[in-house]
Amino acid sequence: MWQTIKQIPFWQKVLAGFILGVGLGVVLGEQATQLKPLGDLFIAAIKMLVAPLIFCAIVVSITSLGNDVSLKRLSIKTLAMFMLTGTIASLIGLAIGSLIDMGGSLELATTEVRERNVPGFAQVLLDMIPVNPFASLAEGKVLQIIVFAALVGIAINKIGEKAEPLKRTIEAGAEVMFQLTRMVLQLTPIGVFGLMAWVVGEYGLSTLLPLGKFIGAIYIAALIHMVFVYGGLVRFGAGLSAVQFFRKAMPAQLVAFTTASSFGTLPASTRATETMGVSKKYGAFVLPLGATMNMDGCGGIYPAIAAIFIAQIYGIPLEMTDYMLIAVTATVASVGTAGVPGSAMVMLSVTLGVVGLPLEGIAFIASIDRVIDMIRTATNVTGDMMTAVVVGKSEGQLDQEQFYRNEESDAPEVAS
Repeated sequence: MWQTIKQIPFWQKVLAGFILGVGLGVVLGEQATQLKPLGDLFIAAIKMLVAPLIFCAIVVSITSLGNDVSLKRLSIKTLAMFMLTGTIASLIGLAIGSLIDMGGSLELATTEVRERNVPGFAQVLLDMIPVNPFASLAEGKVLQIIVFAALVGIAINKIGEKAEPLKRTIEAGAEVMFQLTRMVLQLTPIGVFGLMAWVVGEYGLSTLLPLGKFIGAIYIAALIHMVFVYGGLVRFGAGLSAVQFFRKAMPAQLVAFTTASSFGTLPASTRATETMGVSKKYGAFVLPLGATMNMDGCGGIYPAIAAIFIAQIYGIPLEMTDYMLIAVTATVASVGTAGVPGSAMVMLSVTLGVVGLPLEGIAFIASIDRVIDMIRTATNVTGDMMTAVVVGKSEGQLDQEQFYRNEESDAPEVAS
């Protein structure tokens, strides 16, 4: 029997865990929340990997990319793709939010609001520089880890032969982290099962009805963005099959949907892009970078729709200038959004402040933020994988034969 289970493709195991978790949450209701420790165990194991995995992967990817010209070209293309899809995401969010009357008769007069400290743009830039790199690693400050790792990789390239011992040491560390990742990924179906049982049991279907239109608008916009924008870029930008892309992306999408963490999904998205034929060195570069900067769901779609929703429930009309400000702010703000659960709320407050909408509305939609965060994160991670495929194809960093090869084995391999 165990051999039979091992032969089941990995994505089918993850999907089975997802469906069983939802079903159990519906059947058992609040009692299903007792399964949350299974999900917590999975998330804790993934968090254990994130800081050392990102550091080693970024350094190795930069040293492997070789000359500065190729690295610069790859970086520019990757960032350009992030900005392009982020702009489109905010425009889709504005369109969907404007077409759907989400406000209804909701009253927010008794809503309590917590004071929020929103960092300015200059502070965001300063926060990228690690004053103490070891503290950043210990505290899991991912953006600082990425900056420090990138600088270390560039310095190793510039020093050359004298830095070879350090280069080999970090490469060995990366191999160890990749093996640990393989081991942790075996827990994915169990973690997805526990998390979905908890989410459905905690919130229930009836709890979501008053905010159904708002949730529906977010999900509709995210699905449109994933299917038509990402799928279109894969099909027409890279000349590859969008169906094949989504089939191989599904395990990572499910992990993103259940964990609501872009960084927590890094091991799964790394495996997915490798099954798509993306080179290990480029995947190790673009995925951690995308988990920080490519936030189409959190920084594009969500702030746009949420701002319109809050304006509607407070009866505040929005002018064309307001829509433009929302679109620009939502796109730019996505650069500073951290890829962990709940961070989009801070970025929403930035968007609301720019157009003068009351921050009180945040507390109301925060009650269902977890449900929204799931599709936001799935969108973000799908965008990271799409960028890896499309830009990778244009730069010769993708094996097209591997992209179309069907994976029968369920072994969750990552870079090695």
